[in-house]
Amino acid sequence: MYRRHIVCDPAECTGCRLCEFACALEKTGAFDLELSRIRVAAPQPAVAISIACQLCEGAPCVVACPRKALSIRLEDGTIALDRGLCTGCGWCIEACDFGAIALDPNTRSVVVCDLCRDLEVPRCVESCPKKALSLSPQSAVAGRSRRRAAEQLLKEAGGYQPAS
Repeated sequence: MYRRHIVCDPAECTGCRLCEFACALEKTGAFDLELSRIRVAAPQPAVAISIACQLCEGAPCVVACPRKALSIRLEDGTIALDRGLCTGCGWCIEACDFGAIALDPNTRSVVVCDLCRDLEVPRCVESCPKKALSLSPQSAVAGRSRRRAAEQLLKEAGGYQPAS
């Protein structure tokens, strides 16, 4: 299975929240941030990052659901919700280390990113004006993180030369 998830480059993210609005509009037809499947977090005033489902190995949200309303789609690894089984208990929300699951206040069931399964590119990725969001395989994300960490170490040591 080829697993990809939405990745945010915090160096590019401005915290504009257009990704949240685009997601909510795509999924519900409303500009309601509570219904978005992606969240903008701003841990510091000048730092913002968008967070969507990370398609965790072992999916703690699926394991935590007492009603078995969540499952993993075999074709792409995204989380599927059976709204008929969801009671809105919130156990999956508590189990998610990324804060990527929310409760829809209208239906009292959870909402989670499905990577806009019917679209070639998720609406949030497409709408980001700074191109801070991308749809990447997990291996590429790990490689980018290692590369950035190495560049930062070299920069701090005074030996960093950017690639031309």
